Amino acid sequence: MNARNFQKGMTLVELMVAMVLGLVVIGGVVSVLVSNKRSYTTNEGLSQVQETARTAFELIARDVRQAGGTGCDNARRMANVLNTGTAWWLTWNSILGYDAGTADPAVTGGAAVTNRVEADTDTLHLMGIDGAMLPITSHNAAGGVLSVNAATTPFAVNDIMLVCDFDHSTTFQATAYDATNRTVTHAAATGTPGNCSQGLGFPQDCTSATGNVYSFPQNSQIGRLYAVNWYIGNNGRAADGGRSLYRQRLGNNGAVTTEEIVSGVTDMQIRYGINNSNTISTATTLGTGSAAWGPVNSVFVTLTVRSTDQRISTDSTLAEGRIERTFTYVITLRNRVP
Repeated sequence: MNARNFQKGMTLVELMVAMVLGLVVIGGVVSVLVSNKRSYTTNEGLSQVQETARTAFELIARDVRQAGGTGCDNARRMANVLNTGTAWWLTWNSILGYDAGTADPAVTGGAAVTNRVEADTDTLHLMGIDGAMLPITSHNAAGGVLSVNAATTPFAVNDIMLVCDFDHSTTFQATAYDATNRTVTHAAATGTPGNCSQGLGFPQDCTSATGNVYSFPQNSQIGRLYAVNWYIGNNGRAADGGRSLYRQRLGNNGAVTTEEIVSGVTDMQIRYGINNSNTISTATTLGTGSAAWGPVNSVFVTLTVRSTDQRISTDSTLAEGRIERTFTYVITLRNRVP
């Protein structure tokens, strides 16, 4: 028998064919894995954009809906005995906006962290009541003391307050607070900014420390003033897009806090609906007077949101391959609905 009949193994050609087939199979598997990873990353980026927009709209909507509320009759007169100054919340404006390119007194424009991106983004001011209003048991107008009918309150000295009945509402600063007896004092010429007068009547009178004396009756309502400013600012983090949605909030003791709400919001454009009109106006069109903003009863907020993750989009117009989407949400001012 020939010895060649007992040789076993693979020829070079067979080995090369097997290697090629193996590489084809491996290439297919790798291609599927890469495709799945790319699809997952893209879907994650889209989910991130949608979640950011949903969070932003939910929080903005809460503030817009309660804007203008005083706890009493919202159409009544407003008095303000706070001393004048540069703070944006010193003048009552239930809603007020600033278009891109227009300076906003609430926030500095510039490249520093938390500064507003002023050139191409709008801002929105809202004012109303912070939380629930509480009834008062009595008001010693001559002594400048309001007694609150509650076991406990969130109030503190220097808080910016609002008190109202069905005649008018008045904003003032609590110059003292007694937590044991739940009394709020509104003396003149103390605190920052302080009150121009002790009197809380309408119209306000700042020509003397006594002012326009008015006694709020029992069951009038008192609470802290709520004032917020929404804007797009620099977050200092280039890796996640560099811009965020910010909110400035008037808090305890009359202090303003700046909060980063969500990152990835690169633009905010705002338009305003007018009562009994089909006109959708810009802030510039409305102007700055309180009379011009009185008929505003809805807000059209348009946000542009980019994903934090990079290299997940084939859109060559976006830097670093981020996903970008634009959303618009219409919000009604509940206190302006007839």
